[in-house]
Amino acid sequence: MRVDYRIERPVALAASFEVEGFTVLLGASGEGKTLLLRAIAGLLPARGKPFDGLPPQRRAVGYLPQGHALFPHLNAWQNVAFALRGADRRRQAVEWLDRVGLAALAERRPAQLSGGQQQRVALARALARQPRLLLLDEPTSALDPATRDDVLAELIAEVHAAGIPALAVSHDPALAAVADRLVVMHDRRIVQAGTPAALHARPANGAVARLLGHRNVHRGRLLGKPDAQRLLWPDAKMAVPVATGLPDDTVVDWHIAPEAIELHEACAAGATDTDGLVAATVEVRQAGEHGGYVGLRCGQARLWAKSPSSHVTADDVRLRLPPLAIRCWPRD
Repeated sequence: MRVDYRIERPVALAASFEVEGFTVLLGASGEGKTLLLRAIAGLLPARGKPFDGLPPQRRAVGYLPQGHALFPHLNAWQNVAFALRGADRRRQAVEWLDRVGLAALAERRPAQLSGGQQQRVALARALARQPRLLLLDEPTSALDPATRDDVLAELIAEVHAAGIPALAVSHDPALAAVADRLVVMHDRRIVQAGTPAALHARPANGAVARLLGHRNVHRGRLLGKPDAQRLLWPDAKMAVPVATGLPDDTVVDWHIAPEAIELHEACAAGATDTDGLVAATVEVRQAGEHGGYVGLRCGQARLWAKSPSSHVTADDVRLRLPPLAIRCWPRD
């Protein structure tokens, strides 16, 4: 399904993209993502397809607003039944709750449910409308990291089982990583779309890389011709060799993966980058399931590096940024 909408108020916004399976619209806070969902649902004046000109009650849309918007005085089945018409609404509501694994909790009110359970009740209510399009506003905002992955897996499985295209808006890279299709918004326009794997491999610019959760995205300026070029990093008060093919004096966003940084112990006092190594100080050590990282202070900036197999114990280190590992994007 193609979404093509233009909003004039309260902000000017135009967006056009395909929704396939579980699609995530990723963008920073304030980009207008929620406004777009409200426009599609008919809750905000706008023009676009699908559903152009229809009042909200006639739009075949299931809408899960941020916070789920369950009625606190109604129990789970009554919240779901609110979206139903006709006889035997209780039986139908319990059947929808059973689809999301909550039939046993049908009599509980929202305050008696966890955040993930409330989300599934809201999902059952949205699906009960049998919509052509499901809209989800920041579906991970109320979830703690320990339960987020499991709740997301259940949510996406239900969306796929229902066979309904879903559009979720978020600023959470974890949600973007599990999408069938990822659309990125920056400066209130769509700047890149594709599979999460494709966007992670080749972000269109530094803004997209930051939104995807890439570490080590900084600003700089290129000095010299492409065959002998250096990257001036003002925040760190240093310049490092780089190979970009971009013109001299280009202002860039640049990125280097933590795994690409070469890290060495025993930094000599007053070391410079004349030998290809630069001085840094370890500020924080971060342990993780798939290995550790260290946060390195370089002047006024920070770099994250993958901890080497021989654990770095010194606070003063030296590091090297391989020129071919540095990716640069010209800034608009």
